[in-house]
Amino acid sequence: MDWFTENQTDNLRLSVSVKQTLLDTRSEFQHVSVVETEQYGTLLALDGFIQTNDVDEFVYHEMIAHVPLITHSNPRRVLVIGGGDGGAVRECVKHASVERVDLVEIDGRVIDACRRFFPNIACELDNPRVRVHVADGIRFIQEVTDPYDVVIIDSSEPVGPGEGLFTPEFYGNVARALAPEGLMVAQTESPWINGHVVQRAYRGIRSAFPLTALYLANVPTYPTGMWSFTMGSKVHNPRRPVGLDRAAALQTRYYTPEVHQAAFALPPFVAALWREVEAK
Repeated sequence: MDWFTENQTDNLRLSVSVKQTLLDTRSEFQHVSVVETEQYGTLLALDGFIQTNDVDEFVYHEMIAHVPLITHSNPRRVLVIGGGDGGAVRECVKHASVERVDLVEIDGRVIDACRRFFPNIACELDNPRVRVHVADGIRFIQEVTDPYDVVIIDSSEPVGPGEGLFTPEFYGNVARALAPEGLMVAQTESPWINGHVVQRAYRGIRSAFPLTALYLANVPTYPTGMWSFTMGSKVHNPRRPVGLDRAAALQTRYYTPEVHQAAFALPPFVAALWREVEAK
């Protein structure tokens, strides 16, 4: 039996049995692989790190999209940086108020692979409200002239192409690209094994936004299963979202208004990560 193994740390690995390898190639930026697994269906990995799969993808994509969009009063223009699989885009266009979604993915090979092997995730990339840009998200955000209501940072790990998406300079540029009521969210790794990344992101986002909040979701294939997201907001408090009345119209499998509010109820050891940043 063949196995795909992600080396999550020097002392922790996740292995899944593989039926067949569907794609194994190197793009200009990274190694791209797609495998069909017994446990999680088709699975995408970049540089050996699991990005998405057929079985648990909805958790991550619903929580990175609906939490910020329901927090905002009337999201019309959305920017997704990273997220070449299309999952965050799929969730964004479920909102009737959203008129345009710009997806900015640096690696066109990722988009092509997901269109081919993940049709249920990439299904809205051709939606007329969506514009796909194969471009550097760091440069794209610097050149924004028409502000966005919501920016979603759907990045990979803070290595390689994803490194620059975790800096205070980048978060500052995001804030400048947002409308007066705008807000952003970023995936910020596992509190169990990447506490330093959680704090780094929180510190950077806090430096650019008056309101900063950390929330959690359960994504089984990501390291330890406990995954964090950090939101920066100019006006709206994500713990008191103003759009909860719109949530009932969403077709979801994980996100609900109750889950939204519960996601910000953090275990003390996780809350200690952001409190330590606030105390400095």
